[in-house]
Amino acid sequence: MLSKKENYYRLLEGKMPEYVPVFDMMPYPGMEPTAVMTNPGFLDFHGPKGGVDPWGVKFITNPETGYSAIPQNWDFMMDDITKWRDIIKNPDLDEIDWKTWAEKDADFLKNVMGIDREKTLVLGVTSAGFFQDLVGFMGFVEGICAMVEEPEECYALFEYMSEYYLKLQHYIIDYYSPDAIYLLDDTAAKRTPFVSRDIFEELLLPFYKILIDDAKDHGLPVQFHNCGHCDEFMLELAEAGVTAWDPVQETNDILAVKEKLGKKLALCGCWDWRPPSTYPEVDEAEIRRQVRETIDKYAPGGGFAMCGGANVIGKAGDEMPAIIRGWVLDEAYTYGETFYKNHPEAVY
Repeated sequence: MLSKKENYYRLLEGKMPEYVPVFDMMPYPGMEPTAVMTNPGFLDFHGPKGGVDPWGVKFITNPETGYSAIPQNWDFMMDDITKWRDIIKNPDLDEIDWKTWAEKDADFLKNVMGIDREKTLVLGVTSAGFFQDLVGFMGFVEGICAMVEEPEECYALFEYMSEYYLKLQHYIIDYYSPDAIYLLDDTAAKRTPFVSRDIFEELLLPFYKILIDDAKDHGLPVQFHNCGHCDEFMLELAEAGVTAWDPVQETNDILAVKEKLGKKLALCGCWDWRPPSTYPEVDEAEIRRQVRETIDKYAPGGGFAMCGGANVIGKAGDEMPAIIRGWVLDEAYTYGETFYKNHPEAVY
C-alpha cells in the first residue's frame, strides 16, 4: 500500500489515488498526518497568541475569534491606498540566517510534531495573501473600496509585494525542500465573494500566477486555501495551475466543479460541521455517518481528499472540537482506506 505521502502526492499530480486521502490541515503532536504545512518560524503570527506580520500588521486572538489570529481591527496602517509607497516596505529576506531557521524548524517538525518526512508530505507555505494583506493594511471597507476606486494603485502595491513573496518562496524551496507549495488567500464570505470576478482576474490572479508558475518551474504542485463561496475563482486558479483546493466548503457547487475539472483540481474538504442544538452533547455515530456520506458523494473518480473538523467559538479549554476531529479523522482513514477496493466502480 502506498504511504499517506505517496497517495496524497498522486492526488496533487491529478492521478487516481490508491485509497481516499485525508488532508489533516493542522495535525497535533504524535499524529502521523498525510500532509503538514511548514514555513519559517519567524513568520508565525497566525498562531493562538497572535503576532506581527512582515509589514507590521498586528494579529490578535480572543474567544470570539475561536483563538484564530486576525488583523487588529482598529488603528490601521493606512487609509489612503495612494500613500502605500510611504508606508509599506518589503522586509529584507537576505538578512535572515536561513540555514539556522531551517534547521530549527526541521527539528520542530521531527522532534516535537513527530513528523517523518518519508511518510508525511510537506507543504511549503508561501501564503501570497494579497487580498488579506490589503485588508490587514486598511480594513475590509477601505481595502475593498481601494480595489474598486484605485485599481492601478492596488495593482502597483501587489506587484511590489509579489517580489517579496517570490523571494520568500525561493528561500523556502532552497532551505526547506517542500514536496509542494501552499498558497492561501481568503477572498470570499460564506455566501458570496468579497470582490467581483473582474477584480479577481485583474488584480489578484496575475500575482498568484507568478508564484504558481514559479512552483511549477521547480517541479512542485500547488495547493490553494480559499474559504467561502469562491468556486468561480478556483476554476480560474485551476486553469493557472493549482492542483488542489481546500477547504471546499459546502456553500460552493462542489459537484459542478468536480464534473467540470475531474482530477485536475483535487477537492480537499467538502464537509462543514454545524454544532447541534444539544452541543456540547454530540452524536458520534451521526458524525461518522456524515463522513462516510461525504466520501460516498465526492470520492468516486478520485480528485478528492476528506478534510473536516469542528470549529466552535466558545470558552478556552473546550475539549469537544478535538474529540469530534478525532472521530472525523478515524472514520475518514478507516472508511477511506478500503473505499476504492469496496467500490471498484468508483475508480475511473
